[in-house]
Amino acid sequence: MAVPSLKFEVALARSTLPSISILHPIVAPRVTSFSRSPLLPRKLLPCCISCRSFRFSVKASSVQTASEGLQVKVFQQENYLANWIQALFNSLPLEDYKDGVLVLGGDGRYFNREAAQIIIKIAAGNGVGKILVGRDGLMSTPAVSAVIRKQKANGGFIMSASHNPGGPEYDWGIKISEIKTADIPDVDLSSVGTVRYGNFTVEVVDPVSDYLELMEEVFDFQLIKDLISRADFRFSFDAMHAVTGAYAKPIFVDRLGASLDSISNGVPLEDFGHGHPDPNLTYAKDLVNIMYAKDAPDFGAASDGDGDRNMILGRGFFITPSDSVAIIAANAQAAIPYFKDGPKGLARSMPTSGALDRVASKLNLPFFEVPTGWKFFGNLMDAGRLSICGEESFGTGSDHIREKDGIWAVLAWLSIIAYQNKDKKVGEKLVSVADIAKEHWASYGRNFFSRYDYEECESSGANKMMEYLRDIISKTKQGEKYGNYTLDFADDFSYTDPVDGSVASKQGLRFVFTDGSRIIYRLSGTGSAGATIRIYIEQFEPDVAKHDVDAQTALKPLIDLALSISKLEEFTGREKPTVIT
Repeated sequence: MAVPSLKFEVALARSTLPSISILHPIVAPRVTSFSRSPLLPRKLLPCCISCRSFRFSVKASSVQTASEGLQVKVFQQENYLANWIQALFNSLPLEDYKDGVLVLGGDGRYFNREAAQIIIKIAAGNGVGKILVGRDGLMSTPAVSAVIRKQKANGGFIMSASHNPGGPEYDWGIKISEIKTADIPDVDLSSVGTVRYGNFTVEVVDPVSDYLELMEEVFDFQLIKDLISRADFRFSFDAMHAVTGAYAKPIFVDRLGASLDSISNGVPLEDFGHGHPDPNLTYAKDLVNIMYAKDAPDFGAASDGDGDRNMILGRGFFITPSDSVAIIAANAQAAIPYFKDGPKGLARSMPTSGALDRVASKLNLPFFEVPTGWKFFGNLMDAGRLSICGEESFGTGSDHIREKDGIWAVLAWLSIIAYQNKDKKVGEKLVSVADIAKEHWASYGRNFFSRYDYEECESSGANKMMEYLRDIISKTKQGEKYGNYTLDFADDFSYTDPVDGSVASKQGLRFVFTDGSRIIYRLSGTGSAGATIRIYIEQFEPDVAKHDVDAQTALKPLIDLALSISKLEEFTGREKPTVIT
């Protein structure tokens, strides 16, 4: 299983800040030795270093000054989380953080409160001027991006393992030789307010307010409220006991008028209620059961651990992430005020289906196919060439921030539903999620799409399978027959960034056929938990009469071909995928 890591959102904006007066001196540092603490995760893993039983062996080697008025401890040690944070500061130019402002937040998982205190002290020790930290250490990934941009901060720390499980048994880790930490007290993260130590300031902020303000600028909240308040419309949001639980009530209930019982699993928990906060048909089973019940709500949605992913459901109807971003893009100008002048451009990750391509073509918009990874979208956004983008891995977003955004996607869908029903009177049949999807397919055709995930495969076998496929690709020729499919081309996807000219190679193995069908293979997570093999299968269907066919039925010949070409079972011993999307 994939394991937790810590994200760092690099500088999105820079600012020159006024100096902060020294309010009181800080006492000289004390040399402290740490033994293994039950508060620490058993494993730490932003990189592939792990240790189930470890000890902090702290030795003070020197004392030097960072932020004015602070004494700084410089330790020679192997000190996992602290090492990782120090590594970030070591890798950044001083001008990216010295006397600057950083934002700190997390998804509420196990150890985040303790980690926040460590990060605050190391930030002070490295000369950061101010930390903006979410109350209780909570702040979703999209909200961190929003706060960075609004407050003109230099960057931010996001304490999250995204959609992976939480708890003391999961992995973190890093190693470096030197840590600089200020000897300051733990900060009370439970109350909004400001505390100063020398010229270093910690401000505990409401994690919701700046983000909510931005959402009110992007969307027509009155239009959405009119929909949610209708007696004939019901809505269900599953926060999966993750960070969006802190946002669901203020946004959906307090601001938009949804009933409190429309929010499920709405209290952030350190272990996510023993769940796996990944919003898909396998792990968001509570919501799936609700939405496929006899008396299901009209609209359902879920978000992941740190709030940057989403799943959209109608009554008994699943919207694939590939279709979701295409439908949002097709309806954005009419339904979402932020796009009143139309999107600047559209983009998707390479494995994501071609549904968005067809919208870009029909709307005559610039279109980009990029490798998996949000940074590729960010470059295009910063250059003013991209507005709406998405990944098949349940990530959707726009240029309002520089992260994918789960709540944004939910509000976008509510906006589309509200716009489609704004003239409907109570008692008239509402345009449903399924109606919107089928109308889209009728206009653009349907891209049948599925992803098979084989988690925790033995790394050696997974790598051998990928090398075997690369060897096949090196020998393929256009026009070769693969069952009933004729090969157009096969390659290992490479991308040249149109903004900075950088090249990303080996981004996924593709078999593309003359009818537009695609089979894609990608490998990820080759750490201690093994590898995850992902197979993506896509087939375009223009015939409206065939659009209601179940995706697994429509794609079965192509799925069988994908498994046959790869010899997956032979290389991995796996007969069935862990997750089917």
